[in-house]
Amino acid sequence: MTELCRRARSTGDDRLFGEAARPALRSAVADLSWLLGRGYSGDAALKLVGDKHVLSARQRMAVLRSACSDEALARRRATRVELPDLAGADLAIDGLNALILVESALSHGVVLRGRDGALRDLAAVHGAYEQVLETSFAVDAIARLLHGDGAPAPAQVVWYLDRPVAGSGRLRALLEARAEQRGLPWTVQLVHHPDPILAQHPGVVATSDAWILDRCARWIDLLGALLRGPTESSHALPQEGPVLAARPDLWLLDLSDEAAPPRADLG
Repeated sequence: MTELCRRARSTGDDRLFGEAARPALRSAVADLSWLLGRGYSGDAALKLVGDKHVLSARQRMAVLRSACSDEALARRRATRVELPDLAGADLAIDGLNALILVESALSHGVVLRGRDGALRDLAAVHGAYEQVLETSFAVDAIARLLHGDGAPAPAQVVWYLDRPVAGSGRLRALLEARAEQRGLPWTVQLVHHPDPILAQHPGVVATSDAWILDRCARWIDLLGALLRGPTESSHALPQEGPVLAARPDLWLLDLSDEAAPPRADLG
């Protein structure tokens, strides 16, 4: 059996996202959001902002994933739901997006809170998904959140996985085995293009993918719900640093408006 690795932080993340780097990152998110709201293309705006703040490629990725226009922000806030709203609902989970994010959080990778309040990671899937040490724990944690004692109990849960991504079949087998063992109302779909399916889903979608968030009817921040627990409000997530008493090493970097300084003019 192949030994599982961890989905840990990348070399240099302590410096790139440490205390000294955060003011520039927060200013960059505010600047990029301002430009996106004024018709600048994402690539052009990111280059302008990244050059202004002298950001590395990985820092620029964090800024891009955290920024959004005022219009997108308003829509995402209006369509976001919280854990109690899942009771009796049809839930569609953006499988790789959700699991990689939870895995990254559990392995002390960087977790970003973007301008829209959604939590995101910096991991990338380059044609293949490899299960890691945290995968089974992440699946079990999601199962407990949705179906444990006092949980909202959605009517059905459909996991959507990217068929072209190597390893999706093994992940489907893991999810289906958990569902059978515990009698969970889960089905797993391997599809070539899950994003349009998720964007058109009539129920609730668990994802942090910006393209889907701008189109879906309702969405939930699944990792945020996991970190807050079943009884706490959407405002209970700590502003910075450790979250979950059981996991004091989780790393949350807040790049939302609440943490950002006033935006200065680009120049």
